[in-house]
Amino acid sequence: MKHVVVLSTLYPNSVNPRFGTFVARSLEAFAKRNDWKVTVVNPIGLPPIALGRYRALSALDDVGVEAGVTVHRPRFTLIPAVGARRNASAIAKAALPLIKQLHADDPIDVIDAQFFFPDGPAAAWIARQIGVPLSLKARGSDITYWGEIDFARDQMLEAAQQANGILAVSEALAGQMADIGMTRDKIRVHYTGLDRDRFRPLEHTQLRAQLGSELGFDLPTNAPLLACVGALIERKGQDIAIAALANIEGARLILVGKGDDETHLRQLARDLGLADRVHFAGSLDHDLLPIILSAADVMVLPTMNEGLANAWVEALACGTPVVTCDVGGARELITNNTAGRLVERTPESVASGVNAILNNPPMRQAVAAMVERFSWDTNAIELAAHYDALVAG
Repeated sequence: MKHVVVLSTLYPNSVNPRFGTFVARSLEAFAKRNDWKVTVVNPIGLPPIALGRYRALSALDDVGVEAGVTVHRPRFTLIPAVGARRNASAIAKAALPLIKQLHADDPIDVIDAQFFFPDGPAAAWIARQIGVPLSLKARGSDITYWGEIDFARDQMLEAAQQANGILAVSEALAGQMADIGMTRDKIRVHYTGLDRDRFRPLEHTQLRAQLGSELGFDLPTNAPLLACVGALIERKGQDIAIAALANIEGARLILVGKGDDETHLRQLARDLGLADRVHFAGSLDHDLLPIILSAADVMVLPTMNEGLANAWVEALACGTPVVTCDVGGARELITNNTAGRLVERTPESVASGVNAILNNPPMRQAVAAMVERFSWDTNAIELAAHYDALVAG
């Protein structure tokens, strides 16, 4: 079997089980093919004194087998808020001894990074040290955020120049990568996957009652229900979704996710007199997410930027149209009014898009058909073809 070592700071663990799950699902599906051995190196950044949430991270096992994939977790020194410039080199130095040992035990055919910064520059340095092909993947904010910062962009461009192959999660993101100086001909679009058994339209008349019981919310069956799935951070636009409720008669909004913006969002809902219509669900077990998406009339995500949001694909697979902004790969999914609406990033535009759907709702099976091409099996087939081409040269 050929051997790929994947360097990924984005990867779930027992402390953050929802962090980077899309990376884990992709690699688990790929490993099941049994033509490549997959080893994950998931560097854990810890400050010099590991207090608070870092204390739990420091107690994680150094190595384990998770869903058939061996995951190693070397530690590197992280300086919160100010240490981003040196993170790639710190990760590389921490991971290199482990990866050299892995290479000695079972020769590595490809080094892969699943996020462009800081993982990409770190993986590039390691690939040079052991002399193997390099694959890099861009997912969204690694380009749209870090690509605007001089030192990070310089590090990423150097890594991209070295890379034998590069993946992007959407055509739009590939274009943005070219705009900052990466070679477009080297970039291949690799769409996300989807658990089709889990994310599908659930036609159960008691879904809202079930959710109300599970989450402790009052969810009337006769009121419009909106879902917003994403980390509670400013760029995701939950504040815009909350403000839009004022112009969507009787609608309830469930926010799925956690993040630093939660206190602000709760206060905003109170200030607007909408606290009884906004429900904070937190970070949920993945089995509950399809129920929320199937119960919702619309999935709303007034995001500032994305590569191609998994939440868009999962909502559509559940038969729920999406109202989002014309950013990243949104236009590659929201191709007509069956899939949803692309709107300006204002409460008024979001409300108008939602009301247009509520006034003429599409058939749920027709919405789900918009993402028929997405599956983890397809994702794995395309990833195998990408790696095979790198090895073949």
